[in-house]
Amino acid sequence: MAQAACDSTTPAEVNLPVPDEKTTPKEAAESGKRKSDEAGEDETRGHSKRRRGAGGKKPRPGERYVPPPQKRNPGVSFSREHFDETSYYFEGGLRKVHPYYFDFKTYCKGRWIGKSLMEVFKSEFRTESIEYYQMAVKEGRIRLNEEPVEDLSLVLRNNDHMKNTVHRHEPPVVGRPLEVLVDDGEVLVVNKPASIPVHPCGRFRHNTVIFILGKERGVSELHTVHRLDRLTSGVLLFARTLETSQKLDKLVRDRQLEKEYVCRVEGDFPEGEMTCELPILVVSFKIGLCRVDPKGKESRTVFQKISFNGKTSVVRCLPLTGRTHQIRVHLQYLGFPILNDPIYGSSAWGPNRGKGGLPEKSTKELLEALVEEHRSQETLHLLDVPVDGNERGAEKDKESEKIHLDRPSEPNRSGDRHPIDAQVQTCGSETVDEAGQGCMDPDSNSTSSPKTQPNINANQTEATTQKSPPGIRDHLCSECKLVRPDPTEKELIMYLHALRYKGPDFEYSTPLPDWAEEDWVETG
Repeated sequence: MAQAACDSTTPAEVNLPVPDEKTTPKEAAESGKRKSDEAGEDETRGHSKRRRGAGGKKPRPGERYVPPPQKRNPGVSFSREHFDETSYYFEGGLRKVHPYYFDFKTYCKGRWIGKSLMEVFKSEFRTESIEYYQMAVKEGRIRLNEEPVEDLSLVLRNNDHMKNTVHRHEPPVVGRPLEVLVDDGEVLVVNKPASIPVHPCGRFRHNTVIFILGKERGVSELHTVHRLDRLTSGVLLFARTLETSQKLDKLVRDRQLEKEYVCRVEGDFPEGEMTCELPILVVSFKIGLCRVDPKGKESRTVFQKISFNGKTSVVRCLPLTGRTHQIRVHLQYLGFPILNDPIYGSSAWGPNRGKGGLPEKSTKELLEALVEEHRSQETLHLLDVPVDGNERGAEKDKESEKIHLDRPSEPNRSGDRHPIDAQVQTCGSETVDEAGQGCMDPDSNSTSSPKTQPNINANQTEATTQKSPPGIRDHLCSECKLVRPDPTEKELIMYLHALRYKGPDFEYSTPLPDWAEEDWVETG
């Protein structure tokens, strides 16, 4: 994400020592001298610190100079410059984005220090072959500290800043309009269609609620109040001002906000009210995969059947906590997975599909089965995982989501109280009302000489973009060489809808989706 070039720093006020009326001129002079000496020592120490922060010792003969990491301004939002990077078009009921050139940036991670670029690309950036990166180097698409890399044998050092320019393709989303329900200067409420992420994340940037609002309505500097999974539709609330954001954030913390969802599940859901209070654990941060586990976080959801059409039931859902995929996980455990849920309704869980939380497979086996199932159906985009399906384990996922040079991460600095344009979440793991993790992008194709953008703090990843002509093809881009079938609208919709969002003095809601009508029957 593009940021301001630098932080503006205001010099601290300096209070000079003033002799007390009872102090003799000699004492005052000695006192002033001592303070002056002390100030000089502090200044020298400060200067020394600045020198160390600016790169430390001078490089020895033959050593590379590594510039110091740059600060970023965390409060900068996406602007018209970002919204104009590329354009949309509509085809076959889908909203599509023209491919565009993009810079993925990252500082050298601790575990990379002393390794060559070749080693790092082989171990951590496996979405492309080494041959691809060698060709990208020849064309100046990989840069280190703003200088073109000439050889992948170059050894990385602390604070090295890497940039990889790629030709980026975004998956299509449903072409339904983004309906604005309320925009009163304090809040903005939309009815989010299924398949559209809230924030830039994973492979999505322009096909997100934030960019669509910015491109079509000129809206920016919104603050998140809650979020919805990419495949979930319904009420989505943003704060327009920091004051409103803080007020709503307090209501969230104090659990004074009521959320009501409606979903369609497989089978005949029991009559009456049912409460599920089983703890939920995230077992893969890469795709936000969760399961009921005693080591998980406290979770509580209230369910009530609305109707049954002979095959599937419409169920009212009241999540009383805000865990990742909470409604979906609890319904799977109860044996009534949401219709068309690509994760928790998958046969990859085994014959019982996760009912009762029975551990029929290990986490590794489950992830491999999920990836293989969707790979065979060419629907990996529904899992928000890299096309190579590489899964490094839950313990490493949380870190790896933030480090991929060919995957963007625009980090959340301070939770919900900053403009959400400065945040990014994993598409598949958005919570009901809590900030998510960083994210990654499996798209890794490239071209040359984009606009240079400001750097960011060390140990964080950044991405910037260069506008490209619609329909342009890139000779190194593997995506350009593929012909992928478009997903159907049905594939992009999961039957879970945020119906109502209610506070002490407000309530926002949408009509029931057509699939929630009592006599609805699935077609196709």
